[in-house]
Amino acid sequence: MLRYRDFFPMAADTQANAGKGKGIPLSDALPLGILVTDQYGKCIYSNAAYQKLCGWTSDELIGSHWCSVIHPLDHDRILRHWNAAVQGHKPFLCEMRLKRANGEVIWARHNAAMQTDNEPGDGYVHTIEDISTYKAHERAGRKAEEQLYEERERAQVTLDSIGDAVLSTDIDGRVSYMNVVAETLTGFSRYEAIGRPLSDIFRVVDAGTHKPKADPARRAIQSDSIVALEANALLVAKDGVELAIEDSAAPIHNRFGVVVGAVIVFHDARFSRETTARMAYLAQHDELTGLHNRSAFYERFEQSLALARRHGKQMGLLFIDLDNFKDINDVLGHGSGDVILAALAGKLKTCVRAADTVCRYGGDEFVVLLGEIAQPDHAFAVADKIREAVAIPMEIDGHNVALKLSIGVSVYPDNGETANELLKKADTAMYQIKILNRRPVIGNLMQDPESRQ
Repeated sequence: MLRYRDFFPMAADTQANAGKGKGIPLSDALPLGILVTDQYGKCIYSNAAYQKLCGWTSDELIGSHWCSVIHPLDHDRILRHWNAAVQGHKPFLCEMRLKRANGEVIWARHNAAMQTDNEPGDGYVHTIEDISTYKAHERAGRKAEEQLYEERERAQVTLDSIGDAVLSTDIDGRVSYMNVVAETLTGFSRYEAIGRPLSDIFRVVDAGTHKPKADPARRAIQSDSIVALEANALLVAKDGVELAIEDSAAPIHNRFGVVVGAVIVFHDARFSRETTARMAYLAQHDELTGLHNRSAFYERFEQSLALARRHGKQMGLLFIDLDNFKDINDVLGHGSGDVILAALAGKLKTCVRAADTVCRYGGDEFVVLLGEIAQPDHAFAVADKIREAVAIPMEIDGHNVALKLSIGVSVYPDNGETANELLKKADTAMYQIKILNRRPVIGNLMQDPESRQ
């Protein structure tokens, strides 16, 4: 039976080795870094593999605390885990960065356990493994995943911007994708459609007989070629409205050349592609300001939520109300009010990142969705930036108008995990702030500096 002294003879019994040949302890033959510390965490033995790993000699390590080699950025986190393990008399396992004697940084997996069960006074045995290669592969995989996600997002934005409707199916004929134009023409949202049989969503009949037309996706899959829709085809939308369409279908291949589905491209034969694209745009945007509308906000929220969960990030939501907008309309007229709303929309967009979402939620209410923020303070910083931007007076029909906003902030996941929960929290905060805000000044003179304090 192997005993502790068999692995760590120098640490176990110094006197027993006095006067004898040095020999090679069994632990030095192991490729795994091994460290033995006393109950206070100070080193009393290290094997050759650990010395090579950290770049320090045995003599330099003796008496040093085991955490002295931890990278400064990981030090506090690892010590919290260590203290919790020690207090709970539980094994310790963590991944951390180590700073070697030459300044090189490596990744290591560190295990530690008491030498004797429930006897911390006997010290601890640590095993340390270099996982730098594993971490490099992990980072590469994560980068590839992010690139793939970005490519998919770009592809979706591109497909949503064209004038044709695009709908794809898997090999079993179930809907796997729809762009915005396809949603507009069929009457189904992509969330309603995905996973359902194509015949439920893309109902095409003969204009004369009203008999169902042959499934173009199935024809493309079976023939492994591009096929055109038969003449005189009508698409029956969700609400029963019939649209004359023109389309074609093509098979989708995987990287091995195997057919895995089909894509159908179609458009309303009554309108040009530009008109159809405009219809799809208006389905997602506010016509006055060009911002996303309420419907588009909820869709963008779900996309941002999935990304935040995947990367372990937070999101910020700003609910914005233009104070006393009714008074502005009463003094300057509704035409000037529209100009102010459009100008405010432009200022909001300049205050956020391209990946963030600015939405006209209704009337003089706006919502800003900040995807993937590191901490809640970032959302409040954006709110301050917006307030400063809109406080600069604008000249509207000979009147200098300095706007003032009430902005409520909520943060995912602290204030909720759904769009409605976060909106409710931000809306409540906005009304509390509105009570404290004073009306914006409208007149022939600019706001004086003191009135803007």
